[in-house]
Amino acid sequence: MEKIFKEINEICSEGGRAALATIVQVKGSAPREVGSKILIKDDGSLVGSIGGGALEATICREAMSVLREGKAKMLHFDLTGEEDQMICGGEMDIFIEPILPQPTLYIFGAGHISLSISKMAKMVGFCVVVIDDRTEFANPERFPEADEIVAQDFPSAFPKLKINDSSYIAIVTRGHQFDETVLEWAVKTEARYIGLIGSKNKNEVIFAHLRSRGISEEKVHRVHAPIGLDISAETPEEIAVSIVAEIIHTRRAHEHIVKTWKV
Repeated sequence: MEKIFKEINEICSEGGRAALATIVQVKGSAPREVGSKILIKDDGSLVGSIGGGALEATICREAMSVLREGKAKMLHFDLTGEEDQMICGGEMDIFIEPILPQPTLYIFGAGHISLSISKMAKMVGFCVVVIDDRTEFANPERFPEADEIVAQDFPSAFPKLKINDSSYIAIVTRGHQFDETVLEWAVKTEARYIGLIGSKNKNEVIFAHLRSRGISEEKVHRVHAPIGLDISAETPEEIAVSIVAEIIHTRRAHEHIVKTWKV
């Protein structure tokens, strides 16, 4: 059991996905007792066991369905029939739940727009990390809802950030030079979303600089720039709405792809 929980912690910290199946009820004879668990990773590998054989094979298939849908399900098994290949004479109820990483938004810059981005992102279920080199801006009093605040210069902060497929990056620093520094690092990560604030002309200058330093066109095309959906936003709060809306759209679009993926 301890090994399963350790694996779950590692999966969550690395941004992975898995499904946990637990025996919640047993009637009569059964291969395992209530509370027995098996962890099914998204690559099909297993940790633990709930009996093996046809039963476990069925659980693994159902676990992939749970991961596609992102929703838990309860299954009932009658182990009295010969077709089960496990004639135990009992019945079992097994609960399968998805283990999915919490999406994390990394906000580079702690200015006025970031204040609203942080609040809105937290409201819609994101873990929020704010990064800025100014302690008078990057602090818990200014961002009480943030899960983490990194008050360091950006290059020093990069190695401390665990960026994976469940990571979203909003680049809204106080200057073009800082934006460029963060963007050059960001496009080399596995982040699902990268947004860069600024006009099209300013962003094209930054992209040209990145290309001159060997950043591929494929990486440049990953960037949402100008950041946010076009809602004719003007105020910092409206700009934040457009940014968080685009991030939500990216998140939901990915979830749709996962749900329609065929095993």
